[in-house]
Amino acid sequence: MCGIAGFIDYNQGSSKEILISITNELRHRGPDASGHQIFDPAGAQIGIGHQRLSVIDLSDAGKQPMQFGDLWITFNGEFYNYLEIKKELIADGHHFIGNSDTEVILHAFSKWGISCVDKFVGMFAFVIYDTKTGVIYCVRDRAGIKPFYYYWHDGLFLFASELKAFHKHPDFKKEINFNSVAAFMQYGNVPTPHCIFNYTYKLRPGHFLKFNVSDRMFDMHKYWDVYDTYNKPKLDISFEEAKTETQKILKSAFEYRMVSDVPVGVFLSGGYDSTCLTAILQKDRTEKLKTFTIGVPDIGLNESEYAKNIANYIGTEHHEYNCTRKEVLELISELPYHYDEPFGDQSAIPTMLLCKMTADEVTVALSADAGDEVFAGYSRYGYIMKHGKTLNRIPDFVRKQISGMMGVIAADHIPVMRNQYNFHNRYEKLKSLLKDPSAKNIMLSLNQQFDEKEIRALLNKNINIKSLETAYLNNDLSEEFYTPLAYMMAIDFQTFLLDDVLQKVDRASMAYSLESREPFTDHRIIEWASQLPDHYKYNNGVKKYILKEIVHQHIPKKLMDRPKMGFQIPIENWLSTDLRKQVCYYLSDNKIVGQGIFNPNVVQKLKESFFSGKKEYALKIWYLLMFQMWYEKWMD
Repeated sequence: MCGIAGFIDYNQGSSKEILISITNELRHRGPDASGHQIFDPAGAQIGIGHQRLSVIDLSDAGKQPMQFGDLWITFNGEFYNYLEIKKELIADGHHFIGNSDTEVILHAFSKWGISCVDKFVGMFAFVIYDTKTGVIYCVRDRAGIKPFYYYWHDGLFLFASELKAFHKHPDFKKEINFNSVAAFMQYGNVPTPHCIFNYTYKLRPGHFLKFNVSDRMFDMHKYWDVYDTYNKPKLDISFEEAKTETQKILKSAFEYRMVSDVPVGVFLSGGYDSTCLTAILQKDRTEKLKTFTIGVPDIGLNESEYAKNIANYIGTEHHEYNCTRKEVLELISELPYHYDEPFGDQSAIPTMLLCKMTADEVTVALSADAGDEVFAGYSRYGYIMKHGKTLNRIPDFVRKQISGMMGVIAADHIPVMRNQYNFHNRYEKLKSLLKDPSAKNIMLSLNQQFDEKEIRALLNKNINIKSLETAYLNNDLSEEFYTPLAYMMAIDFQTFLLDDVLQKVDRASMAYSLESREPFTDHRIIEWASQLPDHYKYNNGVKKYILKEIVHQHIPKKLMDRPKMGFQIPIENWLSTDLRKQVCYYLSDNKIVGQGIFNPNVVQKLKESFFSGKKEYALKIWYLLMFQMWYEKWMD
């Protein structure tokens, strides 16, 4: 894992010193070495920089930027099947200096051009500059595991693994995009391809940008799309056959992620996804895997006992760390630096603590994210399958009356239910679903904290939410293959997985120079799973049915029988106790009025309602707090 950065400057106001400065800002992503290369084609300055975390080929032969003939590359990520491609290239007459996957990319590009990415199994964001043709290619992996930001304004093109690098270029204009602020307040992140700043974007997953330096033009190209897999007939295959083939593909994907010249570990929560990953990898190994888990017992976040039981059964070398409430609270002030675009997922905090502990033992860790998006694990899938039709059968006026009553009765006044996990937030969502229980609105309601009307009231600025194109509104799933489950899973794969889960883990791991790998995002898994019949994934109320049946072949079912736990902190309580001072400070009239972004009356009403007992507003308050802390760090 590494950090990449660079520029194309037609104003010729850049320099090697500036390149070094923007690259150094990413040193946490790659502290082992740095490299910088400046080019001076007619009419422009081009710089590419690299911060290296040595994982494959630890010698100087793996240093970047790397050259092969007319091609130069700066690369972040891992290309797991590089040895197979290398063998094919050697048979074709190619000769290699070192043993890195980076060198194989250059040779593969020289032979097949940009179509070489179709051969790659991995996670990657890279830039290749062809000095002969004067064309630059910016490429991002299929799932979007590796980040890639770019900026294009007034003759300056910047790219980097993280936004913070752009702040080091003197000509970067950090103007806030208020439509993106609105999107953040809705989703807790700024959806791809948008960014919190004007003129700044995220490269879409499965896309590459082709920039012709001489004519200052670039084109966007798509080379992979999750909808290409969903828009195919379901496989006519027995469940046993499906289970056997699924396990075969999983094993291949998992084993690829063990390729490394440094120690590798696995995040183990004791849930089905991480247990599946660990059990399959440990099965044919004599050497014990290193597994890691974290708990915060004094706030009720503690999966360590479950993880320990699984680790003992599988036979791994298990490491667990129980941190304190104090450690979690202290980390909140660091979030705006590492998440340098507003980010609202509070599970980033325990994730960072887990990564910090793991980095003391290994350089690479496998994470079991994407199992929910690929095999139908989220509660919302169960919700739409169980209750979608029921809600639609209730007369419109009855639904609206119930929603109105819920607006008067606070969630905290509902006996018994108020003590259930995440009830306050779910209560708020149900109010919206009662108004419009279509599959599209169910998806939006379950992902949004503020609806369009609330957003317009909250922001002082003129915004056009509908002009902000996001994958939440994607209609590429054809009617022929449409099911509510397929619709929600495809949307989640391109939105929540991409902009929340993968971003969270990337920043949390890179903060401690730990490479996180995501086996369940292997494109071969999603291409296979998307064609399985829905009832193989969601079966009579059982989520992730086929994955669970695979796990039960390795682990006794009774050992896995526990409720699904979210990696969450109790923010509804903390915001009214430990964090109350921060809420009052950052959401004060002085702060809000001075910035001019939010309507102070709406903010104060939200704050007062929350402190008066409406805990269902907790995430709204949290998003406001996270934005305000980000603003203080990067704008004040």
